[in-house]
Amino acid sequence: MLRPGIFTELTFLTTEDLTARSMGSGTLPVLATPAMIAKMEQAAWSAVATYLEPGTGTVGTLINVRHTSATPMGMAFTCRAELTAVEGRRLIFRVTARDAHGSVGEGVHERAIIREAPFISKAYRKLNPEE
Repeated sequence: MLRPGIFTELTFLTTEDLTARSMGSGTLPVLATPAMIAKMEQAAWSAVATYLEPGTGTVGTLINVRHTSATPMGMAFTCRAELTAVEGRRLIFRVTARDAHGSVGEGVHERAIIREAPFISKAYRKLNPEE
């Protein structure tokens, strides 16, 4: 059962493909803000995945995050997502990122529980709206 307090922590290495230089969000070889956000989202959906009914999943609907400190390429960082509220299909998480020297980011992330097949079907109808 989904309930506040469910959390997970995932650790990643800041590799070239996660840098601002590589992702196009800047020119420096440090953890890119979009990469940090993606890893925070990964932690959030991972935290609740085993609690969902078969055929359902979650999709991100809102993110409000501060990126407060640079993490250099080659350094690990850990993203934590804790479910703080369940409002029907809406899930609200507190997300944080830390490296060996402390906090690098924090914020709020919301996800919605969806039925996967209808969700995908609706999305792909955009390719052929006449059908």
